[in-house]
Amino acid sequence: MDLVLVHPEIPHNTGCAARLSAALGLRLHLVEPLGFSLEDRYLKRAGLDYWPLVDLVVHADWPALVAHLEQGSAREIAARLRLFSARGGTSLFETAFEADDVLVFGSETRGLPSELLTQHAARRVYVPIRSGVRSLNLANTVCLGVYTALVRAGVPLPDNDGKYAAHPEAPLDVKPISRVKRVDA
Repeated sequence: MDLVLVHPEIPHNTGCAARLSAALGLRLHLVEPLGFSLEDRYLKRAGLDYWPLVDLVVHADWPALVAHLEQGSAREIAARLRLFSARGGTSLFETAFEADDVLVFGSETRGLPSELLTQHAARRVYVPIRSGVRSLNLANTVCLGVYTALVRAGVPLPDNDGKYAAHPEAPLDVKPISRVKRVDA
């Protein structure tokens, strides 16, 4: 599975998604423009000392992301997309996921672009919430969505025996910007 944040605005939420991707061994894709610098201290802090474990790819725009994901994909990209939205679709808990799905989340204030949601309307996923609540925090939705998708797709979760050993590069103060692979076209 791939995890995608489209135009994220809050560094803390992206840092939390990076930490989650490190914990699960998932690639994290960010689609520009971003609402913060990849050198932001809050981004680094939210990801703690797990940045050496983050596989981070930054894309200039949506077409660059799609072109990148299409390379070597056994399934058509449109069939792999799962667009998370607070505005309709299929409940996260009723959605069937595949191991190679691409989980796509929008910005904190605008969500995903409307043209993307319209173009892939059947691929929309929502987390049920009460009426009167606009949306959940992005970091919370990403975490809930990713774990649920992995379990529903039958992807084995990491074996956690309760022990912790720091990554050898953890004390090196690795910055998020140093983990970036850029894909502009």
